[in-house]
Amino acid sequence: MMNLRRALSNPKILAITVIALVAIVAVAIAVPLAVNSGDENDQKAEKQNAFFGRTVLDEVPLIDGHNDLPYNLYSFERNRINDFNLDRDLKLDPTWGKSKSSHTDIPRLLEGKVGAQFWVAYVSCSTQYKDAVERTLEQIDVIKRMVAQYPKYMKYVTSADGIMQAFKEKKIGSLIAVEGGHSMDSRLAMLRMFYELGVRYMTLTHTCNTPWADASPVDGNSSAVLKNVTEWGKNVIWEMNRLGMLIDISHVSHGVMVDVLTETKAPVIFSHSSSHNVFPHHRNVQDDVLKMLIENNGIIMVNFYTSFIGGNTIDYVLHHLNYIKSVTGPDHIGLGGDYDGVDSTPEGLEDVSKYPDLFDMLANGAYSNGTTFEAWTREDLQKLAGLNLLRVFREVEKVRDTMAKISPYEDLIPYQEFVDAGVADQPCMSDIDIHKS
Repeated sequence: MMNLRRALSNPKILAITVIALVAIVAVAIAVPLAVNSGDENDQKAEKQNAFFGRTVLDEVPLIDGHNDLPYNLYSFERNRINDFNLDRDLKLDPTWGKSKSSHTDIPRLLEGKVGAQFWVAYVSCSTQYKDAVERTLEQIDVIKRMVAQYPKYMKYVTSADGIMQAFKEKKIGSLIAVEGGHSMDSRLAMLRMFYELGVRYMTLTHTCNTPWADASPVDGNSSAVLKNVTEWGKNVIWEMNRLGMLIDISHVSHGVMVDVLTETKAPVIFSHSSSHNVFPHHRNVQDDVLKMLIENNGIIMVNFYTSFIGGNTIDYVLHHLNYIKSVTGPDHIGLGGDYDGVDSTPEGLEDVSKYPDLFDMLANGAYSNGTTFEAWTREDLQKLAGLNLLRVFREVEKVRDTMAKISPYEDLIPYQEFVDAGVADQPCMSDIDIHKS
């Protein structure tokens, strides 16, 4: 006790003792605070991580494979767009707002973080053997004029590099697609002119057969006589490879899918299709074709139409995405919503503004009912958003470059193919007889 009193009477020792006691108390207080702070930081990180999916769309362009807004411009405005304002909420428009197929305007595109869009020049199958070419040209024209009207938000592009340049400029890279081989009227010259006008993919059929390829409804028709892709149809595939035009095999029959994947020199796309295993609709893609798609290095861009996905919530789209990924891996998947081309979209994916929500759910690994699945990684989501499509596009461009010195294919479609299609007496085709020679 005396030694302790003497020690404490020494000013230096007393100061050291006080400092030591303060340090002990500080540590005792700080450790629990640090643990609590760590818990709070972990909780914040978990909360942020659960919604990191949408941040991917700031890193790579979200490239949607199929939007039918141009057809609505025809249906509602007769393509008279000089005084039409796309940069407003069309839900408030007395005409567009009542339509079940109006899902797109500039405010919603921006909210949805859309980085690039294939705008579709579509004309119905009723135009086949009539004025399909002229009507398609009108739709190409309205797409170009629409993009030119909004240079602050859109940039017309025709290449993979163009998509990335638009993304760097924070604009929506805008590309042109033609939906349905009937638009080219079985004339390779028209296919070449479409490419010159900026068309960068053509869907080989819509809901109707062409003389050279079957559409998907034949798969549900047991009495249908299948031709798949005819010999001349294979020349369409070859010419699209030579041009550098993406071959889109959404809407085609199963036999056409197989024939195209066998014949093409370049990767292909499904611009808006889903899994036949998840929902057995003839518009969806069977597993054998998905496996061929891996070998082809192509991409399937999943569709959102409720009648094709089998249900009316976002969970059904998630089911298709997860299943396709389980078959193909993450390198062959994209998104092709089919907005403005359908009259029913899933709850949670009502319009183009909802893409970020989809990416959040994929990153979080949970359906809307709380059941879980394997969360998609950031790299997976980047590929889904746009990197897969960019890879395919660049490979198609490389094939084009290797065929640059090859002359165009010139042979006319044989007259017999019109006979087989039952259209050899079409009165609107003034030169059909020349195909006999």
